Amino acid sequence: MRLKRLELFGFKSFGKRAVLEFNSQITSIVGPNGSGKSNVAEGIRFVLGEQSMKSMRGKRGEDLIFNGSQTTGRANRANVTIVFDNSKREFPLDFDEVSIAREVYRDGTNQYFINGSQVRLKDVFELLASVHIGASGHHMISQGEADRILNANPKERREMLEDALGLKIYQYKRAESERRLLKTEENMKEAETLRREIAPHLRFLKKQVEKINEGRELRERLIGLYREYLKREEMYCEYKTGDIAGRKHVPAGELADLNIKIEHARGELAKESAGDEKSQRLLDVESRLRGARARHDELSRTLGRVEGMIEYEEKQLRKKQESFAHQEDVPIRLGEVEELESTIAQELSNAQGSDDINYIKGALNRIRDTVRGFIAHHKAEAGQKTLTDADYLEVHVLREEKAKVDEALRGVAEESRAMEGEYQAVKSEIDQEKEHSRDTERALFEMMSRRGELQGTLDRMRNEEENLARESRRLAEELNEAGVLLGRSVLEYSDIPVTLEEVRGESRDAQEARRRELERGKIRLEDIGAQGGEDAEKEYTDTIERDVYLEKEIADLVQTQQSLYQLIAELNVKLDTEFKSGVKKINHQFGDFFRLMFGGGVAELFIVKIEKRKRRDTDLDLSDIPGGADSEIAEGEEEDEEGIDIAVSLPHKKIKGLQMLSGGERALTSIALLFAISQVNPPPFMVLDETDAALDEANSHKYGDMIENLAKLSQLMVITHNRETMSRAGVLYGITMGTDAVSKVLSISFEDAAAVAK
Repeated sequence: MRLKRLELFGFKSFGKRAVLEFNSQITSIVGPNGSGKSNVAEGIRFVLGEQSMKSMRGKRGEDLIFNGSQTTGRANRANVTIVFDNSKREFPLDFDEVSIAREVYRDGTNQYFINGSQVRLKDVFELLASVHIGASGHHMISQGEADRILNANPKERREMLEDALGLKIYQYKRAESERRLLKTEENMKEAETLRREIAPHLRFLKKQVEKINEGRELRERLIGLYREYLKREEMYCEYKTGDIAGRKHVPAGELADLNIKIEHARGELAKESAGDEKSQRLLDVESRLRGARARHDELSRTLGRVEGMIEYEEKQLRKKQESFAHQEDVPIRLGEVEELESTIAQELSNAQGSDDINYIKGALNRIRDTVRGFIAHHKAEAGQKTLTDADYLEVHVLREEKAKVDEALRGVAEESRAMEGEYQAVKSEIDQEKEHSRDTERALFEMMSRRGELQGTLDRMRNEEENLARESRRLAEELNEAGVLLGRSVLEYSDIPVTLEEVRGESRDAQEARRRELERGKIRLEDIGAQGGEDAEKEYTDTIERDVYLEKEIADLVQTQQSLYQLIAELNVKLDTEFKSGVKKINHQFGDFFRLMFGGGVAELFIVKIEKRKRRDTDLDLSDIPGGADSEIAEGEEEDEEGIDIAVSLPHKKIKGLQMLSGGERALTSIALLFAISQVNPPPFMVLDETDAALDEANSHKYGDMIENLAKLSQLMVITHNRETMSRAGVLYGITMGTDAVSKVLSISFEDAAAVAK
């Protein structure tokens, strides 16, 4: 790979486009101080991605843009393009030329381009790292920075050496692997979080789908049960309809004939009953006999009551007679007695003139009450010594009443005997006359009994018909309900293998058990929800696919994580191994160059442990990865770092450290080290900006020999004032600046350069 050309436009003092062609292994750039020679080296730094404004002698991006002069306006942007020959495909791009360009605007915006396509700074770094051009700038030694590697601390020296040894590509790979590892872990956490979030919903959907599947299975089972049930029920209803109709025909016909016979017999008996006067007489006698018996019973009760009253009154008279012996005489006014007598006589007269027993009883009660009232009025008077006629009046009246009742009873008894005889005579005549109709009545009774039996049989059949009608209506309802609940397919039961013999031989309890089972199934189906479910199933399928995808993704991420851990560990081992191997090779070349520059002495690089640092949160823990045991440091703990230190010993001097070297000695030492590094892993090109300024003539000659030797492996661009150095160049560019403050590039022939060098 060769550096072909450099184009600068608007960069620092190059207000106009300037092009430098690099057709020789050693190109020298010369010019007076302040002409802009070092701006060429800084332009190369700039285009290769340098981010430190200080290393380009500026503070911000605007400082890198041509600021104009009295005759030339300022530029709005700075552009630098570097072009490499890629005919051997050192760059991983399928182009014969690879151009890298960088632009900066006054607002500080930077843009990067590879072969005209805008890219990221990272892309530029990775492309350069593939050809061992790193960001440390070991291949570019600017003015005043020749001993930068000597002034650097051990860690910075290690970074310079890693860059020079071409290990930057591994560092980029490691950094990229670490970035991917962090991204993988973030993705893993995100996937695990998403999986945890959908887990409850997935469980819920699983239950829903299980219910849906259960509902479908239940639907299929119910369809089978319904078909068998409906088939059996339909066959039963058809069979029972024909059976009842067949059994009903005979008794219905017999009942109709029997009704006709019964009506005929009743007609005959009615005719006989209507023309029978003796039967009517018998009924009349029987009625009168019942009336006489009732009067006899009433008179007997009245007689008993009167006899009881007589007995009671006589007992009271005896008690009164006995009490007179103890009473004093009490006179009673005649007028009161006469008045009592008149009242009783009137009542008796009225009673004797009436045949009404009830009236007589009322008269007696009134007489009794009148006498009792009179006695009660004079009870306190004690002058009466014997019973008077008034005292016996009540008993007398009751005895008269008893005599009347006795007389009435005798009359009723005679009347009853007469009617009894008449009744027996009439009844005997009637019995004789109706003897011939007893067969008719007996036959009528038998027919009535048989009619009752037939009606009972037909009633039972009607009940069966009503029950069958209810079952038929229920069957129709069940057919409709089954069609609505389970679809029309449930009604396709004609092919169900059920025989009439099975239906006839089966108990109705078995069919009822099927119906109850269907009812339970319908209730369960309604609870589950038999219809629909496609959305839930689709959501469950999508969710479980999402869960499976996340599970697989997590597994892939875990595998990727392990692979990245392994890769990082391997890169760490490779970096460490190749670094230590490179240090050994550099030490060999460093000693040779050092002895060449100083005519002897010893110079050596050695690895040192530097001050430990705290592990950051972003650092990677490789403890569980094979090969990563050296990095087994927990977060917050200290981890070891290695750096590079330099030991020198000059010939004929007791100098053991860098701090004791003079400026020239430091320059020669740094040059020897840089050249040694370049010999071990030669960069495609090197830029040396006045690194020979501090050399005397003898050392300048040695320096010239060294750069010629170095040019065999790397393309050199040397900015110098040293004639010896100029003499080793194949092409010289002169940088001048006129009154317009714009740097210009002049090409100087080799002959002219040789003349100037002499």
